[in-house]
Amino acid sequence: MRKYLLPAALALTACKASAQTRLTLHLDTPMVAMSPRLYGLMTEEINFSYEGGLYDELIRNRSFKDSAKTAAFWSLVQTPTSQATMSLDRQHPLNDAMPVSLRLDIAKAGAGVTNQGFWGIPVRPNQVYKGSFYAKYKGASSQPLTLKIESPDGDTVFAQTTVDPIGNDWKQYTFTLKTAGTPSANARFSIRPAGEGTYWFTQVSLFPPTYDDHGLRPDLMQLLAGMKPSFLRFPGGNYVEGWNFSNRWNWKETIGPAEQRPGHLSPWGYRSTDGMGLLEFLEWCEDLHMEPLLAVFAGYTLNTDYLTAGPFLQPFVDDALDEIEYVTGDVHTKWGAQRAKDGHPDPFPLHFVEIGNEDGFDLSGSYEGRYAQFYDAIKTKYPGLQVISTVGGKDWLGGRFPAPAGRTEIVDEHYYRNAWEMEAHAHQYDHYDRSGPKVFVGEWATREGSPTTNFNAALGDAAWMTGMENNADHVIMASYAPLLVRVDPGGMQWRSDLIGYNTLTAYGSPSYYAQALFSNHLGNAIIKTSADNVPTQTKDDKTIDAFFYSATTKNDTVYLKLVNTQSTAQKVVVDITGATWKSATMWTLKADSPTGTNTIDDPQKIVPVETTVKTLNQTLPPYSITVLQFMVQRSARDGRSR
Repeated sequence: MRKYLLPAALALTACKASAQTRLTLHLDTPMVAMSPRLYGLMTEEINFSYEGGLYDELIRNRSFKDSAKTAAFWSLVQTPTSQATMSLDRQHPLNDAMPVSLRLDIAKAGAGVTNQGFWGIPVRPNQVYKGSFYAKYKGASSQPLTLKIESPDGDTVFAQTTVDPIGNDWKQYTFTLKTAGTPSANARFSIRPAGEGTYWFTQVSLFPPTYDDHGLRPDLMQLLAGMKPSFLRFPGGNYVEGWNFSNRWNWKETIGPAEQRPGHLSPWGYRSTDGMGLLEFLEWCEDLHMEPLLAVFAGYTLNTDYLTAGPFLQPFVDDALDEIEYVTGDVHTKWGAQRAKDGHPDPFPLHFVEIGNEDGFDLSGSYEGRYAQFYDAIKTKYPGLQVISTVGGKDWLGGRFPAPAGRTEIVDEHYYRNAWEMEAHAHQYDHYDRSGPKVFVGEWATREGSPTTNFNAALGDAAWMTGMENNADHVIMASYAPLLVRVDPGGMQWRSDLIGYNTLTAYGSPSYYAQALFSNHLGNAIIKTSADNVPTQTKDDKTIDAFFYSATTKNDTVYLKLVNTQSTAQKVVVDITGATWKSATMWTLKADSPTGTNTIDDPQKIVPVETTVKTLNQTLPPYSITVLQFMVQRSARDGRSR
């Protein structure tokens, strides 16, 4: 993912409406088997997707590394009679990964420190929060600590507990906080020693109940589960590369106990704790029944630094092989044993490994050699893995960068466009050479609306998805990006996004519901479909379709997707050859205008509506996405998948 600019607004679209469009589903024609994993997820650390988002750590700057000068997001609080100072301390490290601590010097009792979290600590009623911190003490007599979740002024206490007096050496202390019945989106967490002396704190952590107790935010996970994703591309995008070599996603520093993970600066301007590490990504896949698609660092960084193929690149190749072993190795391998030590003895399934991310931006021309070195090493040790190239697509970056000769199995193509462009390219894959590499659309989105998409973006997305479904023998996987965005001020670095959230609430955009409709109603074979009298739209003297469709089938169930981008209704007649139909259900997603959208305050404004229908012939509403699901009874001689 790079910082693309959206094109300037184009001329208004003129639509040439059609009185009636006729679709014919040829179920008596041999069908083409389609990819079993077409729709998946892609994320990276952007828009506070992990920190302050999916990774449900509530303490911001828990290890005091967000600023070199101050204890960012922490505050000193005092009573009228207390006297204290707060500072960063590098003279008393917990370990090499945690070299900084917060020093609290209390001359007169009553002072403490507070953390505001990510735009506030969320208080959900009647829940148990689990916390921990490392601390040590120097002074005459250590006293118990009081821990609270409280209002910003400290007057309202939502939960409270005490911790025994702190000792003179570093030790981890754990606690629980039980909230009452009052919710709040703007609380803070406080630590208040009862006595005087010097206290040091580091790795201060607080979690609410999480999804399957794996540290991930439940409402976001439920939205993601609703998309029925088949894979997860991770760590995703620029995050795998980093701005420079020292800030790449170094997987070996993301495993093991949290206090052993040093964290690093993400490419989008804030720090990652790496609490969302390799095992957390893999458990995320397990929790949502997804398959991991692993991207490995390939020797190129965002500041255009790189290593050419050869001995200097080899340590990173070896590192990728170690990473694959961590994912797939049994407990008798070095890294499989480490995974077991980290709490997951069973290996994870893995079929795809991607070499780098958007390496077409590497103008040095080094990628072909780098890719070949990774490819050969991976194939030698893991011949069953499929390897993905990040350059070489027909349209990706204009096709300027050739794929490595003889080694390219799958090409990752990325597209960020407006709705018109998405609709104009909906038939792009109809013309791809089937003898060439398979296609993985690893990042794509219609970029209209902010912070999440509007309905015009959903229409562009749906049109594009019909094109991928109609070519899902060649387009084997696709993942929308960015997936997540924090909608609070300062929380967004990239628009437009699929799912928005603040401290307490999460919601899906119109594009989210379009994605969910398509992924939840998908067959395993492509039905040959023809259309007559398709309406068109014209912009800047260019004419394209204004109606899009795809049809797939599985076990005599047909899934027909229809997209009407016009401001007028469209009549559609559906014919079926080689079968008769019965028992139809329809889902309709529509808006009053292309700019209609969902927001944090109105999250359900645009959602699918389910109805039972008695005919496949429908009048599609203006600005609408429709899915028809129905059973068919095939004729004696029908079109089976091939």
